[in-house]
Amino acid sequence: MTVSGSWQHAARGAMLLGDDGALRPTIFAEMSALAVSTGAVNLGQGFPDEDGPAEVLEAARKAISDGFNQYSPGPGTPVLREAIATHQQRFYGMTVDPDREVLVTAGATEALAATILALTEPGDEVVTLEPFYDAYGAIIGLSGAKHVTVGLHAPAFLPDPDELRAAVTDRTRIILINNPHNPTGTVLPIETLQLIVELANRHDALIVTDEVYEHLVFGAAHIPIATLPGARERTVTISSAGKTFNTTGWKIGWLVAPAPLVAAIIAVKQFLTFVNGAPFQPAIAVGLGLPDSFFAGVAADLAHKRDLLSAGLVAAGFGVTQPKGGYFIVADASPLGFDDAEEFCRRLPSLAGVVGIPISAFVSHGNRAEYSSLVRFAYCKRVSVLEDAASRLSRLTR
Repeated sequence: MTVSGSWQHAARGAMLLGDDGALRPTIFAEMSALAVSTGAVNLGQGFPDEDGPAEVLEAARKAISDGFNQYSPGPGTPVLREAIATHQQRFYGMTVDPDREVLVTAGATEALAATILALTEPGDEVVTLEPFYDAYGAIIGLSGAKHVTVGLHAPAFLPDPDELRAAVTDRTRIILINNPHNPTGTVLPIETLQLIVELANRHDALIVTDEVYEHLVFGAAHIPIATLPGARERTVTISSAGKTFNTTGWKIGWLVAPAPLVAAIIAVKQFLTFVNGAPFQPAIAVGLGLPDSFFAGVAADLAHKRDLLSAGLVAAGFGVTQPKGGYFIVADASPLGFDDAEEFCRRLPSLAGVVGIPISAFVSHGNRAEYSSLVRFAYCKRVSVLEDAASRLSRLTR
């Protein structure tokens, strides 16, 4: 269990503030620039390179033509809030009041920011798993709360129950989980979810759960923690449209929570973006109403892409942990003789014409040793791109 450093070291953006006060490119910006300058296949950035379903794209065009181009209602367009509530009932058996328990946001990141800023005070503790989505550290730092992490240990990338118990105390205000998890691709088992609920109740903590990959799981169905006994009344469930419908640029996210929590979060959210994406909101409502075959097909297509890239990485000599959900696969570069993934990622474009991101970018400074040789690759790309990447990676064994 550790407490992270300042938010500047966790924030992703074009630049970050170094220990000497100088602005430097983040590893994300650095790797993207390397991809451009070398012509490497960019598997560092987690966005798809194919458009989403035609019905959803056409619904957005129609909404623009029909004049849905001004501010939407503060909580979100009614048709989308209704669709979100229906989605929760359809897939998870959750009964949700669309008028009082749903809030539409500018992507899941704004939902996370508004939630943490609204529900914490300086000095509170927020517990996350580590590695963690890089925005978590930045938002927690901005809130004035303390960031406490619980490591996900390779190769299964699961938390040790005793470490989780030690991390959650009466000082804990929020337990923040990402399930399915970015960057490791782990899906938390029911036993871990139940332990989190138990700890939240014991210490009167809130649960905030980032479920943007909820439909991108391979095998067992996704279990929202809010559906477990003792969780609903203290859980903020966050998701978004970008990953499911290949519309990451639309920035349509949402949260579902008990009405008092939603009211508190709205009080902050209204001073962030106020509202966003008016014509995209009815389009995402159309997406959420697509048949089961669409959602099953999205997961099956991504599982195929995962297997394609995984095979290429194994053939190239990496150690690979097979993800159970999400966009990313973790590969160990140490079998190739590289114990420093940051150095390896800087050399990989010239060695093989491929770009990845070191897992250390998702880890607090004091805990990087455990993850030092690990690299994250994105497989949410066209099959032809992944085949090209696998072919290029084979240069590493020549």
